[in-house]
Amino acid sequence: MNKYLSAVFLFIIFLGIYYFGSFSKIPFADCIGFVFSAEKGIWGTTATATNHFLYINTVILIKNLAGINAIEASRFLVVSSSAATVSVIYLTVKSISKTEWTSLTAAFVFGFSFTFWRNAEIIEVYTYNSLWVSLFFFSMIKSFTEKKRIYILLSSLFLGISLWLHIQNILLIPALAVFLFYFRNEKKYAVVSLLIFTALFSSLFILNISQGLPFKSAYSSDRGTWVEDSFKKDTIQYVKDFFQSLGYLLYNFNLFTYFGITGILLLYKNNKNMFFVFTVGALCVYGFSTFYAVSDNYVFFLPFNMIFALSIGYGLSSIKYASLRKFSWICLLIPVGYLLVYKVILLTEKGKEFHAFKEYKGGLNYYALPWMNNNIGILEFTIDKKQAPETIEWMTSSSIEYIELLKSKGYTEEQIRKL
Repeated sequence: MNKYLSAVFLFIIFLGIYYFGSFSKIPFADCIGFVFSAEKGIWGTTATATNHFLYINTVILIKNLAGINAIEASRFLVVSSSAATVSVIYLTVKSISKTEWTSLTAAFVFGFSFTFWRNAEIIEVYTYNSLWVSLFFFSMIKSFTEKKRIYILLSSLFLGISLWLHIQNILLIPALAVFLFYFRNEKKYAVVSLLIFTALFSSLFILNISQGLPFKSAYSSDRGTWVEDSFKKDTIQYVKDFFQSLGYLLYNFNLFTYFGITGILLLYKNNKNMFFVFTVGALCVYGFSTFYAVSDNYVFFLPFNMIFALSIGYGLSSIKYASLRKFSWICLLIPVGYLLVYKVILLTEKGKEFHAFKEYKGGLNYYALPWMNNNIGILEFTIDKKQAPETIEWMTSSSIEYIELLKSKGYTEEQIRKL
């Protein structure tokens, strides 16, 4: 019972952290598009690669049930699912490590990791998606550690549901395939599990085709050729992409990166089956995210980051690191690390130039610090007809439409500027 009490406390702690650090005004990037879709209140009837069917419909459901606007409904979903994901990470590590302090440390390290924390503070699909993916990882590990057959079925169920949030999760199908292979002796459960996943996955295509969309609409987009462009880079760019991915890893996990690596080696030594399941999933996600030709590719590492956080917890559980228990509180200083990095970068000429160039949306604060309270909003930027030094029409066009929708509901420009 204690582990569930700890999970509840973690949920409450991170719910508070994420809520108080949450955006003050609708941020830039894709946030405005999500809010606009939810505010219109039109239920999604297709599941394409960019409309995130389950996310939008969940926000609309919360909005209608609670009688709140799309902004607060989105905030509630993002913040609560983020805090819940941290609790699931804790429970998953506890299941494999059987050690309380390592489980709590891994949960805090992941909860404070930059990419996850940032997405917990804005209006995005990734933390809600992370919740379902974390449940997928939890169920697979439970299948190995507790031999409860129900978790074999739940693994497919959670991964199948996650596809309705983000199609990127098809990269985890190889991990599921290896997992079911290792449980092939549980023939009845393995077959039913495969059928559950197949039904959920194929339903994406059936729904879209029934709405007149082409078969490939579930995994492709007419808004960009990002996948195709990922194969058109030169060798130098691929090398830069790889080292950039290592930079992301270090910024997310700092000195705990070492324990993630030791956790991988320890898992290989102690449980090769589980090692290969998670290695296949990690490599597929990491490889795709590293070379994917989008400017914000860092967010696509999140499923990998969850696997790595689990590995950190498992690595710390090694007997040779037992003496580190009294130093585990260091993970609480991770936010201080972000502040120090931010201050150091601002002392450099390149940092000052970057800060000035991106000042229209918050400068270096927007890129180096995960919390988003007191941020600059896209609506005030649009209403004041400000200009950016780079192309952001794809944001402002949605912003203009949203502003018009709010005006039709009786909002004044001054009220909208504060949203």
